[in-house]
Amino acid sequence: MENRKQLIYKDVASPVGLIRVITSDQGLVAIIWEGENYKRTQLSEPARDNEHPILLQAEQQLNEYFEHRRTTFDVPLDFKGTEFQVKVWKALLKIPYGVTKTYGELAKILGDIKAVRAVGGALNKNPISIIVPCHRVVGASGKLVGFAGGLENKWILLDLEQGFTMPSLF
Repeated sequence: MENRKQLIYKDVASPVGLIRVITSDQGLVAIIWEGENYKRTQLSEPARDNEHPILLQAEQQLNEYFEHRRTTFDVPLDFKGTEFQVKVWKALLKIPYGVTKTYGELAKILGDIKAVRAVGGALNKNPISIIVPCHRVVGASGKLVGFAGGLENKWILLDLEQGFTMPSLF
């Protein structure tokens, strides 16, 4: 049953460009930005299937999010990372819609204020952008820093959620 382990993808149009949604049979494993090399997530090459139920559910929930009709996601997730990365990604799920935290605040939530750099490294590897909201993490000064989808897309997502003011770095 090798085919059951195959990752499946669907491309979805969004306000932040074309995004590639990737799933296993257990749950969503990645959302890849347009033009991004999906290998950043260290996943095997997926096959296209525009009708996979998890991908259809993810597409519907993402569309609702972008239309201001959804603030939380309940599509199943299948995290592929180290124990620490998964711990950080699960902590991201607890940051409410429209709220931002700093890397330091997230490290403190995880129980180790000295883990700021490690938290940043885990966020850099977050494969499930938007749904696992690493865009809600900002620098200590409140400025937008580090985002696989680019800082402009980070701003678009924060603006969607809270009318975020265009940062001075643009």
